[in-house]
Amino acid sequence: MAIPDYQSCMLPLLQTAADGNEHNVRETTETLAELWHLTPKERQELIPSGRQAVLDNRLGWAKVYLAKAGLLELTGRAKFRITPRGRDVLKQNVTRIDASFLRQFPEFVAFQGLSKRLRPTPTQNTKEIGEGLETPEELLEDSYQNLRKKLAVELVEHIKKCPPAFFEKLVVELLVAMGYGGSRKDAGQALGRTGDGGIDGIIKEDKLGLDVVYLQAKRWDSPVGRPVVQAFTGSLEGQRAQKGVLIATSQFTQEAKEYVERIGKKVVLIDGDRLADLMIDHGIGVTEVTKYEVKKLDLDYFGEE
Repeated sequence: MAIPDYQSCMLPLLQTAADGNEHNVRETTETLAELWHLTPKERQELIPSGRQAVLDNRLGWAKVYLAKAGLLELTGRAKFRITPRGRDVLKQNVTRIDASFLRQFPEFVAFQGLSKRLRPTPTQNTKEIGEGLETPEELLEDSYQNLRKKLAVELVEHIKKCPPAFFEKLVVELLVAMGYGGSRKDAGQALGRTGDGGIDGIIKEDKLGLDVVYLQAKRWDSPVGRPVVQAFTGSLEGQRAQKGVLIATSQFTQEAKEYVERIGKKVVLIDGDRLADLMIDHGIGVTEVTKYEVKKLDLDYFGEE
């Protein structure tokens, strides 16, 4: 069974507190994970930012919604207890608790910033705030990832239109930003000067130049197959080199990927998608438009036990 959406978590979470005792979030999470027969991989699945488990995030928001509606009370750090209102709800033998159900409670309506006067009448084609199945973090992450994917496509399209010299310069700047090549001057002197077939340049692996990496960077439109990759590794053999990076603006075939996994040399294949991701991560060819900081309550500041 997959991890339920956060609204589907509300009723099971409330039911775990039906005994009236104080419950710990961590223990409750384990209880529900076992109830839903979640695998270790599903329990460890992270939201796109990698900062929180999906299960923790969804149960966290389910707890917040139930507390804002007065069905749970938060009794301490990561602790909660059912309220009389919560027990009354369970006595109704409800089959689902979601945001729509919780709007019968004024406290929850106030929490969402809604009022009966302003709230539109729900129809089949309208969705009120909180009706979605994703938590606020998941919605924010999805929006961010969509913007990032769009930017990545635009980057690759522009790279393909640039002259070869500009592409070489871009590769140098990216590798230097990633910590390779020492300075831009040192890296730039090596690129494009080897004259060996299949090798476009050499760059220091570290700032001290203890080892070098051989490069090939080409603007391909069609998928790059094994013959191209094999030719590049052959060029490495001619230089007695053990490390190489092959960068393409298109994709690598599965046969090419499997080939580099079998050979003794360390060859990294960077396709157009990964190239764009690295450029975004290291600020190459992109500029910041705006920044949003997402903060949470610092319980240590308030000294809660």
